[in-house]
Amino acid sequence: MNFRQMQGHYGHRWLWVLVMVLLLLAGNSSAQDQDKSSSDHDEQKSPTPAAVMSMQRRDIKLDKSYPAKLRNNRTATVIARVRGLLESQHFRPGEQVDKGDSLYTIEPDVYQATVNERKANLKSAKAKAKQSQQNAERAKKLLQKNATSEQNAEKKIAQSRVDKAAIAQAKAALASAKIDLDYTHVTAPVTGQIGLSQVNVGNVVDSGTTLVTITPLVTLEARFELPLADAFELRRQRQNHNADITALLQLPNLDRGATALKGNIDFLGSSVNRETSTVDAEAVFDNNNHLYLPGQFVRVQLKGLKRYNVLAVPEIAVTQGLMGPRVFTLDQDNVTHATNVTLGAEAGPWVIISDGLETGDRVIVSDPGAIDAGMQIKPHEFNGNAQEISAQPKQHASEQSGQSDNNDAADSAANNNTQASGDQ
Repeated sequence: MNFRQMQGHYGHRWLWVLVMVLLLLAGNSSAQDQDKSSSDHDEQKSPTPAAVMSMQRRDIKLDKSYPAKLRNNRTATVIARVRGLLESQHFRPGEQVDKGDSLYTIEPDVYQATVNERKANLKSAKAKAKQSQQNAERAKKLLQKNATSEQNAEKKIAQSRVDKAAIAQAKAALASAKIDLDYTHVTAPVTGQIGLSQVNVGNVVDSGTTLVTITPLVTLEARFELPLADAFELRRQRQNHNADITALLQLPNLDRGATALKGNIDFLGSSVNRETSTVDAEAVFDNNNHLYLPGQFVRVQLKGLKRYNVLAVPEIAVTQGLMGPRVFTLDQDNVTHATNVTLGAEAGPWVIISDGLETGDRVIVSDPGAIDAGMQIKPHEFNGNAQEISAQPKQHASEQSGQSDNNDAADSAANNNTQASGDQ
């Protein structure tokens, strides 16, 4: 056999060997794919466990909060009631003053002199009235004896009456002078924190001049606006005297160590604002530690406000679909269906469903991230704790994030060790 014949013979043999190897590899790959497909099919067939709740109407506590502005309905602006020189100031701005405390003195000597003058006028009027009374009585006796004319007697009697009226006039003038004298000593009309003086000592003030402002801080009012639906529920509950509704005042971005104030609803409006469809409301709070100040923007949270006879699901059960908010419901065969819903108010971990669900519908309340329409579900009963079930996905995500960080750190350490070995 020559060289060419030998080359052809062995070439055919190697070709057949190559073909057989390729066929074996293809068979193994097909078998693996078939096994994987069978495994995936088995996994798809196994139901996915999920917590399920049966929809029933219930009363839900809203615990909603609203933006508000603090004010004090008892803030007093102190003004001068008489004209004169502002002689002295008896307080330090910013301190706490009590009702009746002396604040200013406004030239009392001038008004004291006026009081003294009016007292003298009163004495003079009394003396003159006494003399007129004696003349009138004498004229009456003389008239009875025909010793004087009737005209003269009537004149004496009329003068006596005029002088008696002068006494009343002098008394009124004296009382007015005493009032003006009292106004020279300016006192605090309310208890509270006093502000900066608007007029310096040594200046002349007129009646009506603003001197200072006093703000009581023990009690504050917060005015806010309620949506019409919330106002309706609040009004209905206030009519029930057993309803326990309290207001909680919180300052946004306030240090967590600060104490929130508790209060009560003091006013609920009787008309609806046409532009905003809201109702005015006011809550009163005891501010004994003087932490909050009038003019601050705060949030008022109503504790105990409810929505009655509504359908609600844990907020985790609601996802966003192409057609808007949706939940996953189960049919009789425990197969999932995406159901579009209309959302109402939020109530902590709960969301009120305005439309889309009916009593008796079964809703999946587990983490919907692993749920899709058409899946077979192995349901277990929801324990009713919406706060707990809503926190589970966050906790799981936190654990995964921590595990990922640990893996990244381990990989980084291994790479550093490898690089160090290579350098050596």
